[in-house]
Amino acid sequence: MTPKALDDIIKTITGLLPQTPQDVQKNLHAALTGVFDRLDLVTREELEVQETVLQRTRERLVEMEKRVSELEAKLK
Repeated sequence: MTPKALDDIIKTITGLLPQTPQDVQKNLHAALTGVFDRLDLVTREELEVQETVLQRTRERLVEMEKRVSELEAKLK
């Protein structure tokens, strides 16, 4: 999670609470940072790259299955 996204979440939460002291905001920031770090989140860009790799792998698998079928047919 990006620092900007985390700051946006904290601003939203503190905006809902009337007059949140600075120390509460700092504690909230630290707590949310810890939670998001443990979630092992990926960025949208990383996800899209992996989707592209997976799509190419699937296409290659289909090609290879077709080729194996053709070779098996020749052996019969």
